Amino acid sequence: AASVRQVAKKRKLAKVPGCTLIELGETPYVFTCGDRSHPQTTAIYAKLECLMAKMKEAGYQAETETALHDVEDEEKELMVNVHSEKLAIAFALISTEPGTEIRIFKNLRVCLDCHSATKFISKITERAIIVRDANRFHHFKDGVCSCGDYW
Repeated sequence: AASVRQVAKKRKLAKVPGCTLIELGETPYVFTCGDRSHPQTTAIYAKLECLMAKMKEAGYQAETETALHDVEDEEKELMVNVHSEKLAIAFALISTEPGTEIRIFKNLRVCLDCHSATKFISKITERAIIVRDANRFHHFKDGVCSCGDYW
């Protein structure tokens, strides 16, 4: 893995940063991992914190196996908790009426943790959540994804 990174660096190749798009009305909003640029950042992070607490009560555990390997477990969990998908969903939850379907678009493949978290969020909030990632559409409803957890 280190040699691959060295070759990529030598060739000046850059990794595409993950981002998630959500449109409310006709306005697009883009979130990146750990994003704090949105005017409603405080409310978004407060909603996310509340969601995480409810998810943990319901049995959610962060999937950190695929997170960076040179980082402590606690830090891995903090990192996956602020992935762009979760921020976009939290924003949608504070910006739309209860029961409104949420649609987000991810430029990369959804990670294992965000997939698991979105299942919990759909159940807790009683919302249908549609995620279009680089590979497919995921329709989350009542804690279940249309992909059958195979993507």
